[in-house]
Amino acid sequence: MADDGTGEKTEQPTARRREEAREEGQVARSTDLTAAVALLTGLVLLDIFGPGIFDRLRLLVAEMLDVSEVSVGMVPTWAARTAYTTAAVLLPFLLVLVVLTGLAGWTQTGWLVTTKKLKPDLGNLSPIKGIKRLFSTESLMRTALGLLKMLLVGAVAYHTIVSRITPVLGAGTVPPLGILDMAAELLFALMLRMALVLLVLGLIDYFYQRYRTEQQLKMSKQEVRDELKRMEGDPMLKSRRRQAQAKIAMQRMALDVPKADVIVTNPTEYSVALKYDEATMRAPRMVAKGKDLMALRIRQIASQHGIPIVQRPPLARGLYAGCEVGDEIPPEYYRAVAEVLAYVYQLSGRASA
Repeated sequence: MADDGTGEKTEQPTARRREEAREEGQVARSTDLTAAVALLTGLVLLDIFGPGIFDRLRLLVAEMLDVSEVSVGMVPTWAARTAYTTAAVLLPFLLVLVVLTGLAGWTQTGWLVTTKKLKPDLGNLSPIKGIKRLFSTESLMRTALGLLKMLLVGAVAYHTIVSRITPVLGAGTVPPLGILDMAAELLFALMLRMALVLLVLGLIDYFYQRYRTEQQLKMSKQEVRDELKRMEGDPMLKSRRRQAQAKIAMQRMALDVPKADVIVTNPTEYSVALKYDEATMRAPRMVAKGKDLMALRIRQIASQHGIPIVQRPPLARGLYAGCEVGDEIPPEYYRAVAEVLAYVYQLSGRASA
């Protein structure tokens, strides 16, 4: 017979288990994917903002070199001008880069701030654990992914350079600025292709991290039972909650029963308090119900306030089971309740509705 104790973890994690793992920082996250998004975003932004940044910085350098006289007093002005221009051209670029990179991390983990991962764990210094981590599935997966990354990046770099080898070999006949443009174009194309490859690898790593985290969060049958017990609380707290709920119900019943027109009983096991106001209600409404001791308490309050008590066992049982406090009675009980109310109205001298 299979062991249902702390054996094989075959059960899906509970909501509480996921919440605790999240508080501990145990969430699926790929640093490779975040780095790839940052690299790709930086390249796209560089393609957009690059010409403008280059022109602004070129004009700044040309303006400084065009000065005919240089003095010590001009140094602070140059430094301030350089700082202002550099900030003006680089801040939008860096701001967009930081926001989009942060968004890439947020889409993986959501809003999560925890310091528990920063706490030192002396158990990680154990040589035995270190050897186990070295030959673990995660370590092997990381090694394989690293080798795959190197092979793919190398292949992309080789293909990109080979496809442009002819212009590179003819660079000797190109002016210096043309060589610079050619090198920039080659470097940009190479980095863009490498970033796309890294993005694909990052996505693979992210889905692997999700799978791995899900496997780590799985629970054994005994852990699920213990978790449910812990969520329910200890018997003393449950008893206190029941007592508090019973007290609130008694207080509400003491207020609602005196408003009733009639109490329908079993006669001792069930008690149902009904009220009907032709001007404001479409049908009679249940204002209180109870079983055993609660039923007795309803009858006691009714006697204290002169509320008629009528014994109709089948009707009392049906209303108790088929209607909740505050609801109108179900249509199938209209006729029976109408007869009871007519009887009560006749006793009290009220006109029958």
